Amino acid sequence: MTLDTWILYALAILVLTASPGPSSLLCMSKGVTQGIRSATFTALGSLSAITIILSLSFTGLGVIIASSEVVFNLVKWCGAAYLVYLGWQAFRSSQQEYTTETTTSHQPTNASKQFTSGFIVGASNPKAIVFFTALFPQFIDPSASLWNQYLIFASTFAVFELSWLVFYGYLGSRSSKWLLAAGRAKMFNRISGSVFMSAGVLLSFTSRAQA
Repeated sequence: MTLDTWILYALAILVLTASPGPSSLLCMSKGVTQGIRSATFTALGSLSAITIILSLSFTGLGVIIASSEVVFNLVKWCGAAYLVYLGWQAFRSSQQEYTTETTTSHQPTNASKQFTSGFIVGASNPKAIVFFTALFPQFIDPSASLWNQYLIFASTFAVFELSWLVFYGYLGSRSSKWLLAAGRAKMFNRISGSVFMSAGVLLSFTSRAQA
């Protein structure tokens, strides 16, 4: 792989990972309500899921998934349902305010729960499947080692994706100080709940052609 090819690929991945999406919104929400540790475990879960999607797309299985209406819709509806569920849980929360105990990064963190939450959201976005399936043929050199190219593609994506997700989580944890005022927790839960439910509804209208 030439340096020019890698730069073009890195720019495409930069745009993909920097753009706010369900995973980044989830990490930010975790940062606000549970601190940067929870946001980081959530980011690792999302990264693991999307890296699996990247690997499937690179090996060609992504073509099958992307071209199958049944599989695509199954992934889409599972993802949409989970986002709506997360939104409804936040929206109906009766919490009125946050305290320094509920927002500190030193509180005990259920790592597996946060990781699983991030993994589900990351794995249930069918657009990632279509994106990688369409992206890799533009950069793969069939005359070079596919394994080496995969390692470069995957590691580049992992660095950008994890960096941005943790950054969104950090922004959330920093804004938690503003949310310590009475009544703002309820407002944040209403807003974040509405955003997640809206994202779920929008995802449900996604088609393979649009993705």
